Amino acid sequence: MPLLNSSLPLAGVRVLDLSRILAGPWCGMVLADMGAEVIKVEHPGRGDDTRDWGLRVGKTETAYFSSVNRNKRSVTLDLQTPEGQQIARDLAKQCDVVIQNFKFGGIEKLGLGYEQLSKEQPGLIYCSISGYDRTGPEAARPGYDLVVQGEAGLMALNGEANQPPLKFGVAAVDLFTGMYSAQAILAALYQREKTGKGRHVEMALFDCGLMITAYYGLEALLMGEDPPRYGNSHPSIVPYGVFDAADGPLVITVGNNAQFARFCTDVIERPDLAADERFKTNILRSANRAVLLPELHAELAKRQRADLLAKLTTSGIPCGEVLGLLEALNSKRATDAGLVTTQPHPVAGTVNVLASPYRFDGERLPVRSAPPTLGEGTHDVLQSLLGLSDEKLAALKTSGVV
Repeated sequence: MPLLNSSLPLAGVRVLDLSRILAGPWCGMVLADMGAEVIKVEHPGRGDDTRDWGLRVGKTETAYFSSVNRNKRSVTLDLQTPEGQQIARDLAKQCDVVIQNFKFGGIEKLGLGYEQLSKEQPGLIYCSISGYDRTGPEAARPGYDLVVQGEAGLMALNGEANQPPLKFGVAAVDLFTGMYSAQAILAALYQREKTGKGRHVEMALFDCGLMITAYYGLEALLMGEDPPRYGNSHPSIVPYGVFDAADGPLVITVGNNAQFARFCTDVIERPDLAADERFKTNILRSANRAVLLPELHAELAKRQRADLLAKLTTSGIPCGEVLGLLEALNSKRATDAGLVTTQPHPVAGTVNVLASPYRFDGERLPVRSAPPTLGEGTHDVLQSLLGLSDEKLAALKTSGVV
C-alpha cells in the first residue's frame, strides 16, 4: 500500500520491521506516524508476543500491541523456513530501512543481517536494537526493560526516600530506545540523501537507559554517591512537586524567587515565609526544605484545590490537577487536541487508538490505519511488492510459510 500523500514527511520511505515487543516496534511506529510505509513481519501462528499481553481487542490484538503498531501493515512469515527467509530478503530489497531486535547472532543465521543485506543494497539503513553493546562482553545477553532499569540506576532514583528501588510506571527504557533509534534512522536517511550510502545503526537498551538518568546521573558523579530520592518533589527546586489540597492533589512548580514571593503573599497569604532569610533563594529553600515544606503542606491542606489553582494561575505560577489516567484520556484538553481517536476494526467494530504527537504546519499527523490484525497485509504486500500470484500465496499459506 504505497503512500501517495506527499504532505507526510516520510512519504515514499518503506520500512521492513522485523522487530517485536516494544523498543523496535515503537521505533517503527514513529516512522510510520511520519508517513513511512511500515511492513511488520510476524510469525504466522502467534504473531508478535504482545498480541498475547494485556487486555484483548478483537481476536488478534491487545491494548499493549495496539499501543506500538498503528499505521503499519502486518505480513506473516515463518522466518525459520528457507522460503520465509527468501521472501524477507526480497522484501528488504524493496525497502529503505530494516529494523530488527533479534537475539545477538540470530538474524545472521536467517541470512538477514546487515552485512548480508547491504552487499546487494549499499543504500540500506539497517537498525539493530540489542540489550547491550554489540561489541562488548555482554553482547549475547538478552535485553529486558526492567533488568536495565535496575542496572542503569533508574530504579534507584525513582520513588520516595523510604521506599525500596522502584521501576517506572511504563517501560521507559524500551520507549526511549525506540525514540533514539528512530532519531538515528532519520539522521542516516538524511545523510544518505547526500552520500547515497546506507548505515548500520546500533542501539543498546543499557546505553539509552543510562543516558536518561540525565541530571541525576551527573549529580551522582559530582557527589561520589547516589543523590537523595525526593519522590514527587524536585531534587533541586523548592517548592516544586505534588501537594495535597483539602479536596485532592495538585502540582505546584515554583521556578524562581519572584514566583516564590508571589506564592507566599498572594496564594497562601504567608508573606512572612517570603521574608524569611532561610527561604530567600532557591538554593536556601532547597537546603532548608525540611523546615519550609511542612509549613507549605499545612497551608495548602486548608484550601480547596480549585481556589488554589485559580490563585496560582493569576499569580503566573505553573500548576495543574493530578488526574487519574482515565480522567486524563477523557479530559477536554485531550479531546480538543484530538489525542484519542476511534478507528474502524473488523472484529470489535471500533477501537481506540492514540494519535501521533507530531504536528507539521499546524496539523497533527493522521492515524491512517488502526494497528493491524495478524497478517492483514500479507496478500496485498507480497503480491504488490514481490509479484507473487494468488496460487503461490495459497501454496505458501498451506505450507505454513505465511
